[in-house]
Amino acid sequence: MTDKHQVQKHHKKQNSCQRPRTAARVAAVQALFQIEQNNDDEERVIQQFLEYRLGDTDPHNALYEEGHVFGADKALFQNIVRQATHNKEDFLKEIRRSLPKTWSLERIDPVLRAIFLAARGEWGFVAVPVLINEYVDIAHGFFSGTEPQLVNGLLDALFNSLSRQNQSKPMINGTREPQKTPLKTTE
Repeated sequence: MTDKHQVQKHHKKQNSCQRPRTAARVAAVQALFQIEQNNDDEERVIQQFLEYRLGDTDPHNALYEEGHVFGADKALFQNIVRQATHNKEDFLKEIRRSLPKTWSLERIDPVLRAIFLAARGEWGFVAVPVLINEYVDIAHGFFSGTEPQLVNGLLDALFNSLSRQNQSKPMINGTREPQKTPLKTTE
């Protein structure tokens, strides 16, 4: 067996064993990156992912590196992308406030911005330690340097800030709503 076939077999096995929620988050980061880079409409990108890049099986031995994500929770994927795009300006303001004063969000790698937006889109619906762990792991899939540490630190600061802000909001019907649009999840 050649090295290429071993790599494809490894990735095929890895894709088939992928956790659906993690796969949805990876796909959401890819979609948010595509939306930003191409100035694409989010519904068009969501539809493209649903039709061509997400699936339950890998019929053509496609790899993650080729942009394919198999076994993803499609509803979660759609909700993350919609949540992040519909609230993007508010989310970016919150992310900017969590950056060190000398840093500019525009100078940060666009994949990192997509990770931050996706994670922010899930805040309030998934436990913070789970979100941080998931998105740090996703950052490790895209970067081999110190970027995952940046993701860890920024998400920790962002979620702490949001938690403090949320605690100061008045309760409505017994809850404090962290987001404008509800995120439908099965978790």
